[in-house]
Amino acid sequence: MSEEQTDLFKCLIDQAEYDFAGGAFLHELDPETKKLILADNPQASDQSFICSEHLVKYRLQKLDKMIQEDKKKNKQIHQKMHRVLENDNYKIVDVGKKLENTYTLGQKIADGVARFGGSWPFVISFVAIMVGWIIINVTHVFGANFDPFPFILLNLFLSMVAAIQAPLIMMAQNRASDYDRMESRNDYHVNEKSEEEIRLLHAKVDHLIQQDQPNTMQIQKMQMEMLASINEQLALMVKEEDARKSETK
Repeated sequence: MSEEQTDLFKCLIDQAEYDFAGGAFLHELDPETKKLILADNPQASDQSFICSEHLVKYRLQKLDKMIQEDKKKNKQIHQKMHRVLENDNYKIVDVGKKLENTYTLGQKIADGVARFGGSWPFVISFVAIMVGWIIINVTHVFGANFDPFPFILLNLFLSMVAAIQAPLIMMAQNRASDYDRMESRNDYHVNEKSEEEIRLLHAKVDHLIQQDQPNTMQIQKMQMEMLASINEQLALMVKEEDARKSETK
């Protein structure tokens, strides 16, 4: 009974001879693992053979390197976000409440006059007073005739009301301008802070999609390759054991 001769290959690490199933050639490996092997063994070539035992060590070394790089990148993103949040010393304020706490008595009166002057109750009451004034002075009700036609006194009072009301309304408009200015500034800082946080979150999501996910798939691939190598070695051991049993019979 003739025995098949199996080609043996010398491992570039320990120089021991192994079957083809007991390792792999460098040109069959991924670039990263190959780069790590060549860094420790510069004399190696693409046709060099490395046994599975030493190949597992380099693959684990590659996994450690990938994990450390991912941790470093995530740490950099966290540190950047922490710096952004730490350096943002602007506090979001309630503009309306802050302005109300700083109002003087005169400003509150001006706001009240402007509010009442721009309402229907003011228009109706003002028209009612003028109509009553005219009726009283035209019909001489109760003998009253303090402002005969052409109602010079009424015109004087109207001019006085307009003269007083105009600056009060302008004061109220100034308060509204201050409110709008503070509100715009507050919105600007809120939007700036939100934009920076969203940018950092995008960077983290991009890192997860572009690096972490491919790395996870590569790790799974390497695990499958190592499991396949272990299965091949087990199959080879079973085959050798069967061959020895056949020889002893």
